[in-house]
Amino acid sequence: MSRIITVGREFGSGGREIGRKLAQALGIAYYDHEIVTELIRRTNLAEEYIRSIEEKNPVPVFAVTTGRTFLSIGNPLAEQQVSVLSEEGRIIQEMAEKSDCVIVGRRADYILRDKNPLKLFIYADMDFKMQRCREWEHFGEEITDKALRQKIINVDKERAKYYEFMTGQKWGDKANYDICLNTSALGIEKAVESILAVSYTHLRAHET
Repeated sequence: MSRIITVGREFGSGGREIGRKLAQALGIAYYDHEIVTELIRRTNLAEEYIRSIEEKNPVPVFAVTTGRTFLSIGNPLAEQQVSVLSEEGRIIQEMAEKSDCVIVGRRADYILRDKNPLKLFIYADMDFKMQRCREWEHFGEEITDKALRQKIINVDKERAKYYEFMTGQKWGDKANYDICLNTSALGIEKAVESILAVSYTHLRAHET
């Protein structure tokens, strides 16, 4: 039975760090930016362009069927965006087939739902997220608290819209995840310890 963990997360909550630490502790692969790198290799598109559509709705000229497929009505830009997202889904499937892994974001919980992954959602209080953002190199003192707070809100809104458009499920809804953790209450290390304890139980429950 493969061990697959997917990590949905609010911006600044520490989900990426938790995913990396889980992969290290379990001795399994970690996929995040690696997915973008592989998309660039396969599509020859610029990294900035891929990142610009990764967590946003495709141009809304596609009807979505029950099976989450897209019907083109002749918009080349939308066709390209959906093609990139479809290729991203194939890459995630291939990575999960290749080895045990932790995959961050990119609706991996939905794409890999038939593999019974351990589905995590990491969230945090706004003050905690702002503090973490200020510790990153690309957020300095030049950004005001008001602007930083709005940045976090906007990123999470885009993630929610993208996830809901692509899956038909509500982003962050506890019904769609196995574990939802508030890192502002637990801290990163305690969150990792808690998830590791549950991951072994989850694996045994799905052994065949």
